[in-house]
Formats: sequence, C-alpha cells, structure tokens
Amino acid sequence: MADHAHKLEILRGLIKFKSNTQKIWGVLVLLSIITGVEVVLGIYKPAALMGPVLGMKALNWIFIILTLVKAYYITWDFMHMRDETKSLRRVVVWTAVFLICYLLFILLQEGGYVFDVYKEGYMKRDF
Repeated sequence: MADHAHKLEILRGLIKFKSNTQKIWGVLVLLSIITGVEVVLGIYKPAALMGPVLGMKALNWIFIILTLVKAYYITWDFMHMRDETKSLRRVVVWTAVFLICYLLFILLQEGGYVFDVYKEGYMKRDF
C-alpha cells in the first residue's frame, strides 16, 4: 500500500496535475464552476428551458444532472473512491442509486397525492 500513488487527474484524465494540492484546487474550481452555472440558471430561469421534458421542466433536469455530477466528483475525488476496488465502488454507487430511486418514487407519489387534494379543494385534517 505504501507504493500506491493517488491518480492526479480529473475529467477522466483530460486534466492532469503535478501534486495533490493542485488536484484539490482543480476539483474545487470544477465544482465551483458547476455551482456557479446552477446559481445563474436559478436566478435568470431562461424561458427556453421552461418547456416540459419527460414530465418536468428542462431546467429542473439540468439542476438534477449538475447536482449528480457534483456528487460524483465529491465522492470520486474527496472520498477517494477512485483508489478503491471495483467491487467496493459498485456497492457504494448502486446502494446510493437504489436509495435515490426509492426516495424519488416516494416523493412523486406523495406529491401527486397532495396535488390531487389541493386540486379538488378538499383537505381533511386528522389531528
């Protein structure tokens, strides 16, 4: 394990660094750029991205995709998943994928129920 060196590259080897410090700063800049894009899109909300795509606005899909990219890089570089075995990486990733899918299912089901309740104008309170 002592002869194992960390890989000093991001974006699948597109950008390479000379030291771990440079790599940390590079990942920070990459994540900051992605966050900046999210903030700008959230403030301006371009009309071209407000059309429906697969049941949601295109802008919402962009936010989801950019958030997943950030989560990937945080896990891959800062949590050192790049240096782990393939089986451990798969266990971590697939567990998270199934959990996220399950939580999205619950969110969509409950959201649909709340929408229907408000749409009908009937609200039952059971305290």
